[in-house]
Amino acid sequence: MTEIKKTEEKSLNFIEEIVEEDLKAGKYKTIATRFPPEPNGYLHIGHAKSICLNFGLALKYGGTTNLRFDDTNPITEDTEYVESIKADVQWLGFQWANELYASDYFEQLYGFAVALIKKGLAYVDDSTAEQIALQKGTPTMPGTRNQFADRSVEENLRLFEDMRNGKYKDGEKVLRAKIDITSPNMHFRDPILYRIKHAHHHRTGDAWCIYPMYDFAHGQSDSIEHITHSICTLEFIPHRPLYNWMIEQLEIFPSHQYEFARLNLNYTVMSKRKLKQLVEEKFVTGWDDPRMPTISGFRRRGYTPESIRDFCDRVGVAKRDNIIEYSLLEFCIREHLNKIAQRRMVVFDPLKVTITNYPAGEVEMLKSEDNPEDANAAHRDVPFSGEIYIEREDFMENPPKKFFRLAPGSMVRLKSAYIIKCEEVIKDAEGKVIELKCSYFPESKSGSDTTGLKVQGTLHWVSVAQAISVEVREYDRLFKVEDPASEEGDFKDYINADSLKVVGTAYAEPALKTAKFEERYQFLRKGYFCLDRDTSEERMVFNRTVTLKDAWAKEQKKH
Repeated sequence: MTEIKKTEEKSLNFIEEIVEEDLKAGKYKTIATRFPPEPNGYLHIGHAKSICLNFGLALKYGGTTNLRFDDTNPITEDTEYVESIKADVQWLGFQWANELYASDYFEQLYGFAVALIKKGLAYVDDSTAEQIALQKGTPTMPGTRNQFADRSVEENLRLFEDMRNGKYKDGEKVLRAKIDITSPNMHFRDPILYRIKHAHHHRTGDAWCIYPMYDFAHGQSDSIEHITHSICTLEFIPHRPLYNWMIEQLEIFPSHQYEFARLNLNYTVMSKRKLKQLVEEKFVTGWDDPRMPTISGFRRRGYTPESIRDFCDRVGVAKRDNIIEYSLLEFCIREHLNKIAQRRMVVFDPLKVTITNYPAGEVEMLKSEDNPEDANAAHRDVPFSGEIYIEREDFMENPPKKFFRLAPGSMVRLKSAYIIKCEEVIKDAEGKVIELKCSYFPESKSGSDTTGLKVQGTLHWVSVAQAISVEVREYDRLFKVEDPASEEGDFKDYINADSLKVVGTAYAEPALKTAKFEERYQFLRKGYFCLDRDTSEERMVFNRTVTLKDAWAKEQKKH
């Protein structure tokens, strides 16, 4: 038991260690975390790591997690994004204790700002954005205050109230904290607390025309909610002293901020601004395009919440930024799909095979396992006849050595069916192979083969008469370079032209007629697939989630 405990202690990440120490010391009776997305776009895989961390901590230590929307910028925010974020969190398997919004606290935040003004710690500044930037100085040169910093408390209170009442235009005035204009931390150089924005807010409508900045709303919202562990990514380290300063000056509940490394994934971009460009400039079909690194994109592509949680767990919680291999994410989904995906046969590029000695017009139902990895999996009936399709690539007229598929005079096994032998090759006027004439061995039926014949290849197939036609979308990585954001020029110049290949008509065994959106399928020898929402009564559409093996690394070595 002691050994097990030691192992568990070793495996704690640094935030879990902090939480355990705080609980042990009696600093908190229970913990409270929050996930604070800005509703200005869809969540991506990096947010999934934050979701798993925040909700995971609360679950592990018997605490709670709030979903709090940081809706302080009405120009970029939308209810569509709010709904998509809620759907993503629930799909990943988590439920928040409270659904909250920074806008819930606008009156309180305004009161906090007034309190700072009364303490002589905030002032209304008439400077332009450009002037403020110059006054702030540079990392190597201290800033300088302007004359507006000397306004009296009374004047600042009146002007701030006038700002709230809509007396000024956008950009005409701002409220700034009065901290230390010469501080080595640029965030301490009289940061802006409020700006004027005459814009309709998706929740508060036109009730407000001044909005708090993130640095002002963030810590105070955490404090209002009594968040014990406010977890951010590393870029917020320089913001932490400001976070603490605000809480100390306002004498409110002391939430504490902790930072961890954000998730960076190669062969994609993780900036919401860049993702928005891809959507708006029609490089993808939308935020949930299966090539996008958004949670909704992965969901549509066929990823499972279990696989993404597993990925986030394997990546771990670190203090240093690094880039994670896309292949690790693919490994996680393959691991899960291999256990749960039902096996089906689908031919993408058909070549007709006529079995000349099979009884004409006869259709035989053969048994094939739904999932060989699952001992409890059922078997399905697959129709077999004298006319079948195989993949064109599974036949070669002049094969090289170790080609274990079909060739003139050679034999292969048809999955869950019989051994066949290629007797004749039929070509059209241009010399293209259009049909194979084969014979089969009646005693070679899978599961009861008495022929003693040894064959090295097994092919998937479908019976021509019973086959259903489906559309297949083969998705791959959206970018052809590991870090498109750091390459020269426009990141969109590095989009992979082969990130989507569409097979307009593939032929599937009839069992796929009853495919369900929530189910996952392995198309034998082709990859893992799921039904896409573009599916209609007239046409079934399947998305490739991932290939059976990681072929990307091998391909990259060729270039």
